[in-house]
Amino acid sequence: MADDPKQDQDFSDQLGAQKTGFFAEFWAYLRHSKKWWMLPILVVLLILGTFVLLSSTGLGPFVYALF
Repeated sequence: MADDPKQDQDFSDQLGAQKTGFFAEFWAYLRHSKKWWMLPILVVLLILGTFVLLSSTGLGPFVYALF
């Protein structure tokens, strides 16, 4: 297998590039693959996860009143 200088240059460019976060990667995935149906599922899961976390704090009685 021959070494391709262009491929080596692309690799070194990507190595020095700034790393993106999880949400930026997920947003890019949604835009690229056009899977917009995943967004409401993710939002609902985040809201429910927030309620679970808040229920273990002093705000628990207020969170239970929402349900």
